[in-house]
Amino acid sequence: MLKLYQFERTWGIPNLSPFCCKVETYLRMANIDYEIKPALPLRAPKGKLPYIEDNDRKLGDSRFIVPYLKSAYHDLDQELSEVQLAASVAMQRLLEEHLFWVALYSRWQYNDENWQVNKQAIFGTLPIVIRDVIANHTRKKIQQQILGHGTGRHQADEIFTLGKQDVDALAATLSDKPYFLHNQPTTLDASAFGLLVNIIACPIESPLKEYSLSKDNLVHYVERTMHQYYSDL
Repeated sequence: MLKLYQFERTWGIPNLSPFCCKVETYLRMANIDYEIKPALPLRAPKGKLPYIEDNDRKLGDSRFIVPYLKSAYHDLDQELSEVQLAASVAMQRLLEEHLFWVALYSRWQYNDENWQVNKQAIFGTLPIVIRDVIANHTRKKIQQQILGHGTGRHQADEIFTLGKQDVDALAATLSDKPYFLHNQPTTLDASAFGLLVNIIACPIESPLKEYSLSKDNLVHYVERTMHQYYSDL
């Protein structure tokens, strides 16, 4: 059976990693059998989670895992037109290459309250003697990544202004539809849910979360997806 390596569940959502959540949601939407292996990214193929093991093959990064699942199991995008597929790629880039960094900033840099919540969720099971050392080292590395990406070079209000623009684009694209591109879920829905649930439904407070909660269609989208695909949680 396919094995999915990801962080332990916490906060009442599928996963605190948008990308772990994306892969597991794709698996559930596509009715692919899998087994969860809670892990930290220490032995991951690319040094991060999620990764999968299937047929003696290890594969990391959701951008490569999902295409593998589409070719080896079930392609949720098989009924999309070329224009819809192009829109899917563009919206996934908005989610994963831009809005993600605003959410990451909210957790790791915005304020100490959020950092303490995030720290406990990720590092809380480590022995006390090494917990703070590893957590603080990881925080500095991620803050450097946020700076290198460019997001960390802005002021907080500027960062959240950019994030709100992404949220507006998502809300307008979804409109009153049940899914973003089709009458059935597609890869874009797995990606969108993975990030939106990590903004709307986790205990990380920020102007990004507050603004997202003002978009009723996005809130209902997250609630529907949770109910439909994660009723066991």
